[in-house]
Amino acid sequence: MFENLTDKLERSFKILKGEGRITEINVAETLKEIRRALIDADVNYKVAKSFTDEVKQKALGQHVLTAVKPGQMLTKIVRDSLAELMGGTATDISLNGTPAVVLIAGLQGSGKTTFSGKLASFIKSKKGRQVLLVAGDVYRPAAIDQLKMLGTQIGVEVYTEEGNCNPVEIAENAIKYARQKSYNVVIVDTAGRLAVDEAMMQEIAAIKAAVKPSETLFVVDAMTGQDAVNTAKEFNDRLNFDGVVLTKLDGDTRGGAAISIRSVVDKPLKFISSGEKMDALQVFHPERMADRILGMGDVVSLVERAQEQFDEEEARRLKKKLVKNQFNFNDFLAQIQQVKKMGNLKDLASMLPGMGKMLKDVDIPDDAFKPTEAIISSMTPAEREHPEIINTKRRERIAKGSGRTMAEVNRLMKQFEDTRKMMKAVAGGNLKMPKFPGGMMRR
Repeated sequence: MFENLTDKLERSFKILKGEGRITEINVAETLKEIRRALIDADVNYKVAKSFTDEVKQKALGQHVLTAVKPGQMLTKIVRDSLAELMGGTATDISLNGTPAVVLIAGLQGSGKTTFSGKLASFIKSKKGRQVLLVAGDVYRPAAIDQLKMLGTQIGVEVYTEEGNCNPVEIAENAIKYARQKSYNVVIVDTAGRLAVDEAMMQEIAAIKAAVKPSETLFVVDAMTGQDAVNTAKEFNDRLNFDGVVLTKLDGDTRGGAAISIRSVVDKPLKFISSGEKMDALQVFHPERMADRILGMGDVVSLVERAQEQFDEEEARRLKKKLVKNQFNFNDFLAQIQQVKKMGNLKDLASMLPGMGKMLKDVDIPDDAFKPTEAIISSMTPAEREHPEIINTKRRERIAKGSGRTMAEVNRLMKQFEDTRKMMKAVAGGNLKMPKFPGGMMRR
């Protein structure tokens, strides 16, 4: 989402290339470009100006070490200042109370209902709580059906009251129901409007007064840019929410809302959401986002995602097979499935330092592994277990059965052998830095 901003910031830092030290003259030109890049990314003008003024003050006060170039020093200052601007550190969701009540607010179309489902899944899996979803949007029937569908998908009960058009009553009754059924977290999805209006504000305020939530989250569509920040301010003035959620970060957004929203409303950005999958929700970490904006990647988040999918017992089992050279296509397919669970492939790759820029114009489809899965699925159990028996005749049959070409099957066989050799070397401690097998995602 920050590709254009990242490119412009990198170009602005190049102004200092070749300079021996940071001076008021050379830093002024760089900061002018940085301010322009932030405004182009839809960052609030006042926020952008205040930010660059602060960076200038810090930069001119720095003593640049001989081993550090001025451009590198300014990059570090900008990175730290960006993180501070976006909140400094991650802010956890408050789940106090019996039950804890989380109230979801926002305009229609901002992604409130989808986020409610994602949050329920997050709290259930990461916090180990029993969650009840409440369908409080009585004006849009599709919202109730959507929440029911999401609840079924993630294994969370959805409380509804057919025929009741009073969202305050529904929320109050849901909390009573939650106490009876021993649910310890209640997430109330509320109605939105196409624009901020008095009736909407009165209703959401009445729900908040009735249920006394431990957490009120304002959901905003990141694709609306600076309008998202303005809407958040209007809501906060009336509702005094506890945190902001930015949705649709995978869309055509310039990212300005993520940078300036904390400064404008003085409330933390708690979650960021992208895609429709129920696990596509991340706690917002300002430092990591600053790294990504500056093209430094986000290795910590990548490792966390990997840890969620790869368990230690499976890793030990796999290592034994690798050392004995028994790694087969069943294991290969299992590894692919685990990587897919980690999220969008391009998003994962962009978390590696420098990869975001390299992949800017590269299309990595979500079904990039589909040809590989089709080929493996066309193998017999014996062939998957013992790849060495796959001769030319078997390869021809596998190609026909999978609808792929003979060349693709041959390429996969070579990739598999390269992967097996590499993984055996890693497992045996003979290789420090494994190289990802080339062409695995080639179509």
